[in-house]
Amino acid sequence: MAPPRRRIETSFVFFDVAYVDGTRSSNRKVPATALGGLDGDDPARGIIEAQDREIGLASGRPRPDIRAITRTPAKKSEFA
Repeated sequence: MAPPRRRIETSFVFFDVAYVDGTRSSNRKVPATALGGLDGDDPARGIIEAQDREIGLASGRPRPDIRAITRTPAKKSEFA
């Protein structure tokens, strides 16, 4: 019998991104392990900028500069 597979627990924090050209991107995932501590949510900007560079290279169109990053509000459970 094969041993049970381990489930890797990875949690993410979602961010909404506003760009200087007025476009928006919602629910961008950032690993929760990269956030917190003295820097708070500041590392999220660098991670999202790196994601944008990868997206720009894959699509051939660079993403605009980021104007603001905010945490996506938590959804209310319909059962709460």
